[in-house]
Amino acid sequence: MSDNCFHCGQEIEKERILFNEKLFCCAGCKSVFEILNTNNLGNFYELNKKAGIRPDENSSQFDYLDTPEIFERVADFSEGNTSLVTFRIPVIHCSSCIWLLESLHTLNKDIHYSQVNFTRKTLQVSFNHNELKLSDLAKFLTNLGYKPAINLETAEKNEDHLDKSLLVKLAIAGFAFGNGMFLAFPEYIGGEDYWMDHYKGLFRFLMFLLSIPVVFYSASDYYKSAWYGLKNKIVNIDVPIVLGIFVLFGRSVYEVATDYGPGYFDTLCGLLFFMLLGKIFQKRTYSSLSYDRDYKSFYPIAVTKVDFNGKQDNILLSEIKIGDRILVRNHEIIPVDAILISGNGNIDNSFITGESESISKNPGDKIFAGGKQIGSSLELEVIKNVDQSYLTQLWNKEAFKKHETGLDTLINNISKYFTFIILGIALVAGIYWYFIDLETMFQVISAVLIIACPCALALSSPFTFGHIMRILGRNKFYVKDTLTIEKIAKVNTLVFDKTGTITHRKKSNIKYEGSEIPEFDLLNIKSLVKNSNHPLSKSLYEFLTIQDEYFPVENFEEISGKGYEADIRSNTYRIGSAKYNNQESKNLETAVYISRNGQYLGKFIFKNEYRENLTHLFKKLFNYKIFILSGDNSSEEKQLQEIIPNYSSMAFNQNPEDKLNYIKNLQDKGLKVIMLGDGLNDAGALKQSNVGIAISDDSNSFTPSSDVIMNGEKVSQLDNFLNVCKGSITIVKLTFLISFLYNVVGLSFAVTGNMSPLFAALIMPASSITVISFTTISTWILGRKYFKKQA
Repeated sequence: MSDNCFHCGQEIEKERILFNEKLFCCAGCKSVFEILNTNNLGNFYELNKKAGIRPDENSSQFDYLDTPEIFERVADFSEGNTSLVTFRIPVIHCSSCIWLLESLHTLNKDIHYSQVNFTRKTLQVSFNHNELKLSDLAKFLTNLGYKPAINLETAEKNEDHLDKSLLVKLAIAGFAFGNGMFLAFPEYIGGEDYWMDHYKGLFRFLMFLLSIPVVFYSASDYYKSAWYGLKNKIVNIDVPIVLGIFVLFGRSVYEVATDYGPGYFDTLCGLLFFMLLGKIFQKRTYSSLSYDRDYKSFYPIAVTKVDFNGKQDNILLSEIKIGDRILVRNHEIIPVDAILISGNGNIDNSFITGESESISKNPGDKIFAGGKQIGSSLELEVIKNVDQSYLTQLWNKEAFKKHETGLDTLINNISKYFTFIILGIALVAGIYWYFIDLETMFQVISAVLIIACPCALALSSPFTFGHIMRILGRNKFYVKDTLTIEKIAKVNTLVFDKTGTITHRKKSNIKYEGSEIPEFDLLNIKSLVKNSNHPLSKSLYEFLTIQDEYFPVENFEEISGKGYEADIRSNTYRIGSAKYNNQESKNLETAVYISRNGQYLGKFIFKNEYRENLTHLFKKLFNYKIFILSGDNSSEEKQLQEIIPNYSSMAFNQNPEDKLNYIKNLQDKGLKVIMLGDGLNDAGALKQSNVGIAISDDSNSFTPSSDVIMNGEKVSQLDNFLNVCKGSITIVKLTFLISFLYNVVGLSFAVTGNMSPLFAALIMPASSITVISFTTISTWILGRKYFKKQA
């Protein structure tokens, strides 16, 4: 009796190694087992028995990866001690593989984190390149059995949006289907013909030969999916399809072997041809939706472009060109790869690498997209276009996702019960026809399993939400992922930050109270406020009409929610709240206090201008509980009460931690919360909320904590976006209904023996096309209802 390797599950042929009361097929498998157990990663085998990959004993050398030219092409990011690289790992096949590859940091201290993209079979690794060379990382993965596929195509980061092997499988199925129908045609006509009777055995044998590559190659993806699902104790939607294929093929072989009939080889090839055609159509659409999501997500973010005369102009990120110069202020994300022209860079790359480590940068140094400047403002020259940067990946990084169950889980649960119901129907129908007509029994079982394929059910959600994401994006409401749309539809509470969200960032009436400020100090103050991305600082910068002459800022330090200070031309200036400047706020007012070298100079008093049509907006939000948070005092409470008569509560003098706790307390009461903030002092609250919406006007207010980036001018239309998200859920439910109606009607014909398996195979993609057409039309109508120009 042959034994199988405990690690990889392959049959032991040559070596037979006994270790720790377990059998292994080679020293490689034994070594991987030892590594996992030494590092307390034995759970790998509990997830899936014999799930490991056999290490490549003749692994090729990867020394060429350490040459600077190759390293630069292969690595996604390299700064300080940390590099990021994305490898393609073709052998990733199950949950154990994912679990092991995302636990690499426990096997090697020089690996910071690793993340698997199962769909694309890729692995992104963050590692210390000074301690672990790229070649050694590749060898380490190879020794674990996960040899990376590295070639020119992967180095250039090119992606094949259409699987070529799927086209080959389709071509084989189409060839077999066409020729099988030709060979079966004489028997379909029937009649007593000597020549036909003499050669029918040859024709049947040829049809059998044609069906073999279709059944064992073209349908292989369905077998793999069903097998992996069953291994993980999941009955997925491919299980009934596989059963239908086996029943049809087995019955056909039996009929030909016993000369009972011609079988259903032509029908089976036709079935798989149409199913693979639907699969290609689905993959192409998924690729299109993925592209739209990846490359349009960040276009609403504006950046400050600087011309050679020092004049500043706010432009959309999508308008940046190579060679442009941009200004990046304190705590702003660097949107594109660039060269530092002026300023002292102190770059926090934690969003990219996962490591909280600041890197000092001097003029002439390269700065990667995704880094965050901590300190005074920088002037940068753009060296890459926005779609070549890592910013889009950053927003979708797993570390910033809020793991909540949603419609995807609902679909999987429906599919699971759906499969059991269909198997039950097929079993009952089979037993019934067994006693009446054995030939009809096989046809009925096959037709039931084919017609009931829940492909349309699985398509309804991604297609509907994909269209909705595009409609929202065209209207400057950029959603991180499709699950966010469903979460928005479930929300019953809205929390608004005041400054920069329901107020204009720039429009405000400002007056000064205090001793007269000399021109020397005004120039210094204007240089200082230029470094901050706070809405009040930007308003003050625009208000100071004195000549725009920039002086170097040193020792810049900002305390969130209080203010900031720095040294300019041998003087220390402090700008911020009254308490931050050791003053008492006597009146209820929004003011910025200024001191020089510890001596109080005066204050700028702001009277905020609220966005247009807010009163009309809040009247339409009567179904939601509304809360207002502000870091300012309560000077404008009465004005807010007039604008928002249906508010539930208001809270003032809130620091960032207070805002986060406020959201948490609302959630503890069972409320589903949307938080709208400017992404500066609100990052914690945005992440804590069920849905965080970062308002972007004219600054790079990107935060990975947000689920949505919304253009500030669209705040007054918030109700339209909420209604569109709710409407999309209704559309999904209607597509479920269409799918079920198809199945009910189809099954009624199938169980009565009035539907052939081939006709069932034609009906199945027809239901998918109907669902896709319905979602396309209904989402367009929904978009036109709320956004007439941009649906």
